[in-house]
Amino acid sequence: MADFLLELLSEEIPARMQAKAQADLARLFEEHLAAAGLKAEAIETYATPRRLALIARSLPAETEAVSEELKGPRTSAPPQALEGFLRKTGLTQEQLTERDGAYFAVIEKPGRATASVLAEAIPAIVRAFPWPKSMRWGVDSASTESLRWVRPLQGIVALLGEDIVAFEIAGIKSGAATVGHRFHHPGCITLGGAHDYVEKLRACHVIVDPAERRRIIADGAHKAAADAGLTLIEDDGLLAENAGLTEWPVPLPGAFDPAFLEVPREVIQLTLRTNQKYFVLTGADGALAPNFLCVANIDASDGGAGIIEGNRKVLAARLSDARFFWEQDVEVPLAEQWKKLSQIVFHEKLGTVADKVERVAKLARWLVEEGIVGRTLSPGGRGQGEGVRPSGVPADSEPPHPNPLPVGEREKLADLAERAARLAKADLVTGLVGEFPELQGIIGGHLARAQGEPDEVADAIRDHYKPVGQGDEVPTAPVTVAVSLADKLDTLVGFFHIDEKPTGSKDPFALRRAAVSAIALILESNSRVLLRDVLAFARNSYREQGVGGVEVEPHGDTVRAVAKAAYETVFMSSVFDFMIERLAVQQRDRGIRHDIIGSVFALARAGNVDLVSILARVKALQSFVETPEGADLLAGYKRAANILKKEGWPPSVTPAQAGVQSDEGLDSGLRRNDEAEQVRNKELSYTPENEETALIAALDSAEPRAAAAVEAEDFEGAMAALASLRAPVDAFFDKVTVNDPDPAKRTARLNLLLRIRDAVHQVADFSRIEG
Repeated sequence: MADFLLELLSEEIPARMQAKAQADLARLFEEHLAAAGLKAEAIETYATPRRLALIARSLPAETEAVSEELKGPRTSAPPQALEGFLRKTGLTQEQLTERDGAYFAVIEKPGRATASVLAEAIPAIVRAFPWPKSMRWGVDSASTESLRWVRPLQGIVALLGEDIVAFEIAGIKSGAATVGHRFHHPGCITLGGAHDYVEKLRACHVIVDPAERRRIIADGAHKAAADAGLTLIEDDGLLAENAGLTEWPVPLPGAFDPAFLEVPREVIQLTLRTNQKYFVLTGADGALAPNFLCVANIDASDGGAGIIEGNRKVLAARLSDARFFWEQDVEVPLAEQWKKLSQIVFHEKLGTVADKVERVAKLARWLVEEGIVGRTLSPGGRGQGEGVRPSGVPADSEPPHPNPLPVGEREKLADLAERAARLAKADLVTGLVGEFPELQGIIGGHLARAQGEPDEVADAIRDHYKPVGQGDEVPTAPVTVAVSLADKLDTLVGFFHIDEKPTGSKDPFALRRAAVSAIALILESNSRVLLRDVLAFARNSYREQGVGGVEVEPHGDTVRAVAKAAYETVFMSSVFDFMIERLAVQQRDRGIRHDIIGSVFALARAGNVDLVSILARVKALQSFVETPEGADLLAGYKRAANILKKEGWPPSVTPAQAGVQSDEGLDSGLRRNDEAEQVRNKELSYTPENEETALIAALDSAEPRAAAAVEAEDFEGAMAALASLRAPVDAFFDKVTVNDPDPAKRTARLNLLLRIRDAVHQVADFSRIEG
């Protein structure tokens, strides 16, 4: 057994590529070993800015001899088939065996020296290595067949035990020599094997293990911050990047002019982190400190004073530029900057950014004025506007529900929302955002505050892009929610209208993210958004601007009007369904059963409902159907629905309304015609059986209680009311014959089943629930 060492020395490997390169090297090496019948006891990989290395532990001296059996043609096959098989195997016919009417060849493969296997595998791995970006170099680079590597390859170490594994790649021969640190030990180092690789390079000021370099940087940075009485802002990404930029990391603390702190904090942090790769420090009060921490790649003789001073000068120049832009921008009111947005195209079919701002401002104001966004918690009741509790609901059965603000307060909030929306995109034309585009919105918030705008307006400008991804903060302040929601819904409506919908994995305008973000805003702020109404309002804003208009062939006013109406119906349904589907996917990812989602979301598609209510209904239904009462009621419902479907009852209602799974099945009871209602409510002309009477009484009690609970959005209460039907339904089916020969009895009992189905459909389409 022997250890194998491989080191690929090159010019600087980008820090962002090193971790994946380690994983790819281990994977490819293991695959090539397995193909040759070899397996290492363990594989270790290392990466520095100049080298990618691998150590494979305990490789055998040679592969094992193996015997392989190949099945050939049948003995009755034409001679040409046999001749081809003999050429393939290199055997004679006498060496074949016959079994079950076919020829078989047993091929003995002798063992191979592991060094030979490695000498073939390493060049293949290097040539096929999947760098995200690679290059050719030198004279040979004129040919597309020349070697590609992340940066020019300079040397190869390949040692099995203490012996060199000889091979050549693009004129570079494998050997046992490498180099140490570029400055501390630039000379040649001869390695003895894998056993002393890590320590010999450490002695030459190279730490090959990235994890160890990260620990050195983290420990040194925390110590330097503590010595200065400051706190280090943790940044794993920056830690990994600095570890990938250094072979001998030395953390060094520095300071900059406190006068630069008048620049917004985010600008300073971005300058330090992104441009300079410096760590950011804060004081005891959490405020940004005029200090930084850089990581050198050398143990300087002056303790790093020269390095710190050089970094300070570079940072001062960058912060001076940032301060210049800030001072220039803060002098120009955002309302003046806003006028320049008419010069920026949002999309060639959707107008300018100024057009978008106008639409968003109008929608944001409407969201507040309608009481959709901006509510106060009141103990009055659920979903009843000013706290009116429906009859039949116990006074202590529900938690507080958000109610619309009084009209006067609502107008003030609407003014703030409109103001914030009009200024939200103004920072796009500022110098600071031009220099730091990732700070759009944030810069606008700082400018708004510095220019005396209300805090609600400044906060909304700052946060109106949020949330931008999974795990991002979701705003809940009413003004911010109104502006952010309006912005995202306007984007969705616009791009759907010009048929730029996501297709498969393609989503160039991030519409899925916009929908998910809008849903998060609605749910987190508990905003009662009737999606169809809001989407229609947003669509109408495009129409009023004459942007992205619908082109209809001019075959007469009536035909054109009908065509436009048909388009609007299809368009609204597509946006609505897209958002509902995003919510469904989100809930499935959170463990909600797909059939429960389908049963409740059918209601969403059939009507103009709000997402908060739908989600509450989903959660309550999943809890209910997993109880014994829920399971039994579901079984009784399905039995009733199946009988109704089989009998085609009621005759005047379509099969879809009679229990077939359909998006329109939920409100079938509401659409029943007068004749069917009269039959249903007709007094019985016979004496009902006891179980029939008990079920009628149970329905008379449960139906109004369930309806009142649904109206109050107390879905747990609605489920409890339905659960009371469990025993009467079971008894009814056990003792009563529905299809009685007496037409009066049959009609009355089918109508009773209809009542069961309609009572359950107040909550969800139970026909979609499995079980």
